[in-house]
Amino acid sequence: MTARRLIALFLFGLASTGTLAAPEQHEGVVVGKPSAVRKLVPAEGLERQATQEFSQLKQQAAAKKALAPDDHPQTRRLRQIANRIIPYAARFNPRAQQWQWEVILIGAPPVNAFCMPGGKIAVFSGLLLGLQLTDDEAAVVMGHEIAHALREHARERIAKSELTRLGANLLGEFVGRGKYTGLFDMGGQLMSLKFSRDDETEADTVGLELAARAGYDPRAGVTLWNKMMAANKGAPPQWLSTHPSGNNRIREIESHLPEVMPLYERARLSAQSQSR
Repeated sequence: MTARRLIALFLFGLASTGTLAAPEQHEGVVVGKPSAVRKLVPAEGLERQATQEFSQLKQQAAAKKALAPDDHPQTRRLRQIANRIIPYAARFNPRAQQWQWEVILIGAPPVNAFCMPGGKIAVFSGLLLGLQLTDDEAAVVMGHEIAHALREHARERIAKSELTRLGANLLGEFVGRGKYTGLFDMGGQLMSLKFSRDDETEADTVGLELAARAGYDPRAGVTLWNKMMAANKGAPPQWLSTHPSGNNRIREIESHLPEVMPLYERARLSAQSQSR
């Protein structure tokens, strides 16, 4: 098959399965299908790379005595929150059922958190303790970061970067020969990968639903971003580097509350009935 034909088939796939496709109707928030461009980067390879980078991060944090132990109260707290959210992850990405989820707390000042491909989650104490997050606020943060992984924003951005850099002809050669090595040139340092504002807004939206289904109050998204804005003195925190402005973000969150509050109320009532 010629490179030209492969490119034509790829572009046809974008037109038929891209993000402009009509979203499925379901309870909760509505988001389109993930970009077909992401398929240029094999998910399994990216997840393996993320696991390696995450392991290196833990080693570096441990060497600096910054990695909170498994029995640390805040580590246990984060993992409890994650364990309530993770069962709902497959609604947005069936692959999440195969992921080896992991949650760590790093004792360091950055107001930051992330979830790498494959479910590797890190939260910095500068965010959790520095902003004195409630469980509901921490759940909104974790839902947001997990949403990035579920919607495969890293995979999409790496693919788009490579598509731009390599050009269509070279891409066709890679696809035709099954050589994906070049697609991972941009895969390094996944922890510092910046997402677009559209990605951030989508992660907010999906994260609200994840938190609500897990029984955490999604209205905490508003108090969370009020805290973020209050902490934004001079340069914005690292976590806000490419995010929409605080006021716009709060308005967007409030616009989705009618979609997710019923999920939260149902989860809350279910938890109450089980505790009786």
